[in-house]
Amino acid sequence: MLRGVAGTAGARHRPNGRDVGVYPGRVSNVVVLDYGSGNLRSAERALERVGADVTVTDDFDAALNADGLVVPGVGAFAACMKGLNAVRGPRIIGRRLAGGRPVLGICVGMQVLFDRGVEFGEDTEGCGEWPGTVERITADVLPHMGWNTVTVPDGSTLFAGLDAGTRFYFVHSFGVTRWELAESHAMRPPLVTWTHHGEDVVAAVENGALAATQFHPEKSGDAGATVLENWLRDVVR
Repeated sequence: MLRGVAGTAGARHRPNGRDVGVYPGRVSNVVVLDYGSGNLRSAERALERVGADVTVTDDFDAALNADGLVVPGVGAFAACMKGLNAVRGPRIIGRRLAGGRPVLGICVGMQVLFDRGVEFGEDTEGCGEWPGTVERITADVLPHMGWNTVTVPDGSTLFAGLDAGTRFYFVHSFGVTRWELAESHAMRPPLVTWTHHGEDVVAAVENGALAATQFHPEKSGDAGATVLENWLRDVVR
């Protein structure tokens, strides 16, 4: 639960002694969508660590009406889409975004937001929130596993307060290497963050109510906690 307490009184503390941010205003209820993908509990714990009131569920109405929705994902694109479709995930995501309600995708939970994924010859339709294809990364060593830096655009909310050399934890062999959304004068362009492993790969996207990270903030220590805190500030705004 988020607590509107000034100063450090009532603040929750991180293991290394840094205080978690304390947010004024209403409680932030966050749903971690359970669609059969792994990593649910670590996402739940990481969000609780930074002050969210978290529910892990596949309930349609709960996911639709929560203040914030997190869509995690590990494993194969096709398997994640099968599970997501089974709980009407694309519909939940689409309806939330139509109402300007925050959604955060993590790892394969970011990848499924694109048009399609191609893995080992299997071409699978994604949620289609962004144009683009998730494909095998061209690199000498796969998976891209471990800590890596990112290149953040000016004006980022997710990465506010973090140094340029901050590292995040990645585990993936597939990714988006071309940003294909055409620029439009009618709306603000998304902010795209990149990492490099063999080639440039999309590491995060900030697009109004929709945000996503290819890396795992829940496995990225204090840096990842800061990203989740920054996202929560948008949820409770």
